[in-house]
Amino acid sequence: MIFRVFKLRMWAPVGVLTSLTYCLHQRRVALAEPGGADQQNSVDRSLLELKMVQVVFRHGARSPLKPLPQEDQVEWKSQLLEVPPQTQLEYTVTNLAGGPKPHSPFDSQYHETTLKGGMFAGQLTKVGMEQMFALERLRKNYVEDIPFLSPTFNPLEVFIRSTNIYRNLESTRCLLAGLFQRQKEGPIVIHTDEASSEVLYPNYQYCWNLRKRTRGRRQAASLHPGISEDLKKVKEGMGIASSDEVDFLVLLDNMAAEQVHSLPSCPTLKRFAWMIEQRAVDTALYILQWEDREGLQMAVGPFLHILESNLLKVVDPATPPSKTRKLYLYAAHDVTLMPLLMTLGIFDHKWPPFAVDLTMELYQHRESKEWFVQLYYRGKEQVPKGCPDGLCPLDKFLNTISVYTLSPEKYHMLCSEAQMMGLGNGE
Repeated sequence: MIFRVFKLRMWAPVGVLTSLTYCLHQRRVALAEPGGADQQNSVDRSLLELKMVQVVFRHGARSPLKPLPQEDQVEWKSQLLEVPPQTQLEYTVTNLAGGPKPHSPFDSQYHETTLKGGMFAGQLTKVGMEQMFALERLRKNYVEDIPFLSPTFNPLEVFIRSTNIYRNLESTRCLLAGLFQRQKEGPIVIHTDEASSEVLYPNYQYCWNLRKRTRGRRQAASLHPGISEDLKKVKEGMGIASSDEVDFLVLLDNMAAEQVHSLPSCPTLKRFAWMIEQRAVDTALYILQWEDREGLQMAVGPFLHILESNLLKVVDPATPPSKTRKLYLYAAHDVTLMPLLMTLGIFDHKWPPFAVDLTMELYQHRESKEWFVQLYYRGKEQVPKGCPDGLCPLDKFLNTISVYTLSPEKYHMLCSEAQMMGLGNGE
């Protein structure tokens, strides 16, 4: 997904968002008047009640998506695919409407690439499954430390959505096995979407405007002074021809996969490990570009809208309990998390590792009834852009993400905008 994506419901109406945001702001103004700024910044956390949790996570460790053109390639043997017994759990996959699972063109493409040793490209490994099971710390946070979730899986409490890629579906299985210790009170259903309309990653295939904006940026990044010099140095050290289509994204993908599985790696990859990761990040940022607001909107705006809608449904007293869940799980990718972190203002300029998670908690103050959002990335508290501290008033958080959030209608219009202009110009 690292370079394949770079290469190529229920929605809250605008009126609801505007009115809820206004009411939240008015409540905060009223609360702040008697005590001033000091009172506003000193919230008694013991009076906060957790109302909802949303977790966006990257799949566990996998085999590379594209092997490096070397004679002495790493062997990816089938023993790496052994399923740990503690992760076994039955689940069903449906489309977003509850119908049959859509076809997965990505999985079909991965099976066309057989790596040395017999594995296919992009396969979740035992290491990856164990990484996802280790996110059972979510159980400690939301089952053991506070009785927020039931100790066994309850479909009335948990909603699960994943990209329709097998390693993500299996990563979700392992996460759930750890979170609920393989115990369930009802069927586990993982919802997926068609590849053509998926929004859990930047959809360059569907979004024509996004594809046009970023076309050529990846190749241009490799030619950028500094990046091109470093790339030449690494390729020469590995014996890779300058004409081979290998950039820092491909190098990082192989390096990260080999390292996490403790496989014998090329000495050049080890020697330049830090530089390879930094240049891969530089390449991705050159493609995404901080200043390209519309590009970031099309990359992650529809997904932000989903997260926002979940928040607003809980806040709205008119929402029936059956329309909300305590926990929302989203199985995504590195190319999802990077723009998501950028829009939130918490990107640390490090490549999102395997099994990393971004957790969004929604709290309500028991006395004032004010709402707050708390973010955690890799288990550490984050301060979103525009927020005074980690515990962010909901209206401030909504203002931060509103810059990039796109409703389905705006997303479809923006994605087809450049195409319509091209057709109008006879292209």
